[in-house]
Amino acid sequence: MTEFLSAIGVGDEWGVVDVIGLDEELLQFMPSPVLSLILLFPVNEDDNQSTEPTNQEVTDDKESAVYFMRQTINNACGTIALIHAVANNCHRIQLKDKSSLKTFLDSSRDLKPEERGRLLEANADICNAHHTYAKEGQTSAPAADSHINNHFVALVQSNGFLYELDGRRSHPLNHGKTSEDTFLSDAAQ
Repeated sequence: MTEFLSAIGVGDEWGVVDVIGLDEELLQFMPSPVLSLILLFPVNEDDNQSTEPTNQEVTDDKESAVYFMRQTINNACGTIALIHAVANNCHRIQLKDKSSLKTFLDSSRDLKPEERGRLLEANADICNAHHTYAKEGQTSAPAADSHINNHFVALVQSNGFLYELDGRRSHPLNHGKTSEDTFLSDAAQ
C-alpha cells in the first residue's frame, strides 16, 4: 500500500503500517502521527445487500468538510480507502506536484460522491497503479467481477469528529467527537 501511495503522489515520508492489535497497550507501538485507520474486515451476504449505515449518517454542514467518494469500481475498496485516508489529510500530507492523486483530488473536490467515483473510473494513472500494485500483494488479486468476502474502509478525523468512510454507502458515517491526540484510540474503539 505504501508503494501504491508513492506511485500516485504521496511523499516517501508517509506510509502504511500494520496494526498489531486494538488494545491500548498495543496501540502504543504505532508510529505517530496516525492520520487514518484503514480496516479490512469480512463481509457476509447481508453486508453486501444493505450498504446504508444503521448509525447516524452525516447529513449536516460537517459533511462538506469530509472528502468522500462512492465506490463505483468492483473490488477497489482498498484503493478507495487509501484515497479517503489521504484526501482527508491533505492539510498534513503534501502531495507531489502534478501527481495523478493531486490532479485527481484537485479536479474532484467540488464533485458529488458518485461523480468522484466515476471520475476515478476514468483515471488511467490511478487505475493502472491499482492493477500493478494489487498484483504484488501477498495474495493474488481477485478479478474485478469476482465475489469477495473482505472489505476495506477508512476512519479519519475531520474538524473534531471521527468519520467512517465506506465507498459502498451514500455518505460518511459520524462516530462522534475525537481529536488528533485521541484519534487512534477512538478509532480502535
